[in-house]
Amino acid sequence: MARGQRKTIEEKIAAKEEIIDAMQLRLESEKKELQALYDEKKDRELERVNELIAASGFAPDEVAGLLRDYIQNREENPE
Repeated sequence: MARGQRKTIEEKIAAKEEIIDAMQLRLESEKKELQALYDEKKDRELERVNELIAASGFAPDEVAGLLRDYIQNREENPE
């Protein structure tokens, strides 16, 4: 049974390079999509924090000060 013409080593190399290039493009695309998801998650978290601050009646600077005090107190008095 005839197999047809065999590919040269150069053709095989070119084919593999094409596959790798396509995979690299796909990987970059997937990385961009992943970063967009991380950004969306961060935005949602910040939105929840902003809503909590607004509901608390405190100004953002007051909340930041309270958080700094809390963190400093935890560092000075670990459990």
